[in-house]
Amino acid sequence: MNVSEHINLLASLHPLESKLLLGFEGRDSLSSADIVDVSGLDESRLDMASGWLQTKGLLDVKDESVTSLVSLTETGKAYLENGTPEMRIIGALREGKQFTVKDVIQSWGMDPSEVSSAVGTLKESKIVQIVQGGILQLAAGADISSYEFLSALIKTVAGKEPADLSSFPETQQAAINANFHKRGKGKGIFRIAEKKNRSYTLTASGRELLALLKERGAVTEELSALTPDMLKSGSWKNKKFRAYNIALKPPRQGIGRKHPYKEFLDFVKYKFIGMGFEEMRGPLVENEFWDMDALFMPQFHPARNIHDVYFVKEPRACNQIEQPFARQVAAAHKDGGKTGSTGWRYNFDLERAKRLILRSQGTAVSSRTLASGPKIPGKYFSIARCFRYDAVDATHAPDFYQVEGIVLGEDINFKALLGLLKLFGQEIAKAGDFQFRPAYFPFTEPSVELHVKHPELGWMELGGAGIFRPEVTKPLGVNVPVIAWGLGLDRMAMVALGIQDIRDLFSRDLDFVRTKKIQLG
Repeated sequence: MNVSEHINLLASLHPLESKLLLGFEGRDSLSSADIVDVSGLDESRLDMASGWLQTKGLLDVKDESVTSLVSLTETGKAYLENGTPEMRIIGALREGKQFTVKDVIQSWGMDPSEVSSAVGTLKESKIVQIVQGGILQLAAGADISSYEFLSALIKTVAGKEPADLSSFPETQQAAINANFHKRGKGKGIFRIAEKKNRSYTLTASGRELLALLKERGAVTEELSALTPDMLKSGSWKNKKFRAYNIALKPPRQGIGRKHPYKEFLDFVKYKFIGMGFEEMRGPLVENEFWDMDALFMPQFHPARNIHDVYFVKEPRACNQIEQPFARQVAAAHKDGGKTGSTGWRYNFDLERAKRLILRSQGTAVSSRTLASGPKIPGKYFSIARCFRYDAVDATHAPDFYQVEGIVLGEDINFKALLGLLKLFGQEIAKAGDFQFRPAYFPFTEPSVELHVKHPELGWMELGGAGIFRPEVTKPLGVNVPVIAWGLGLDRMAMVALGIQDIRDLFSRDLDFVRTKKIQLG
């Protein structure tokens, strides 16, 4: 770079850039913290100035490290003040109080889902038992050390937050990671924020410009825009304006394009059509019969309560359920009907089956398709919008897309299902690593879950699959094997698009919309 180019570049420097450059006087390299100390720039202005200087070829990143900083979530702060749900229950039982789960929900001001989870955990750990009348009782010799450990850890984190995760003993690190809110573990107690620590060094051009800057003096006050008031008063004559560097790249011009997530959904649809699948459809407002009953989910299944399903207020129920399916499904639930099963051994409530809900799973579309006289052999898919009550975090949302599918045929088997799931993980989610894990669903046997590895979030469940049980297929008029799957398209898109938060799929950030790409095909 010649002298003239140096002078032009010097004239284009922003005061923030000048301050950062001057901080390197007598130093070969500086860390982010050092630059803040010597230049007086805060972290946000440092990021801007360093980015500008890197664009101009004056600054390089020498090395970079990431520090994981631990702090309490809002849930963690509430537990700090009131105690964890488990310790509150244990403490009350130690005081000799008698109460039921219902008493805790109604009188303690605790979230019902937290209470259910806490009681379930305490029962599983054999710390609490439920005796006659639903009364909670503390088990003799109960070991509560793990819950005391967690309570103490919450206080420790609160006393020094934000704190470097690596500064905690391994046992505490394990507990923090187990209760990390981004992993979808309930609401989460701890938040882990990653902070990048960089070390910078000047390029040869940067050192030359620093020498020239020291010689000529830095401009500390300059303007980048001419305002109407300056023109009116004439004050602009006494102002210093920052020069333009015409060698710099112009800002990127945004052009119209399809939202990346919509592009991904279209890609999935065309992928299935290209594989010979037919698209199946179903209503968003569904009755419990097709959403659950026809899938051999008993009417006492926990997924049917208000914490998992959205009920329609008006109208509350549909008029009727199609026959003979209502009668045949009811028989399968009661004693197995003609399926060869013993059923669930209860009296099926047809009026309950008529209740209207927002579709909670794409499998409702599959049950309707099975009852419609599908082709045999046949292949069907659906991109279904589903609604299910859930706490919103990086991997969970109350409404989501599922890609639902079924394949019917005399020769269809579990091996064919695994082959399709592998194809979906590799070709659609673009996952490098995937796993099959055993699972349980009321409507499939055997059952399996597909897990893929997100580059940042680690292993994530994409959804479940299996072979429909005879209790599902025979009452709907199908007498051949049927493989089925329901995979979370939102999570598949997270892997394919390389994003870390499911909420970013619906971002209004135009930069995200314009720049985010997926390798389709």
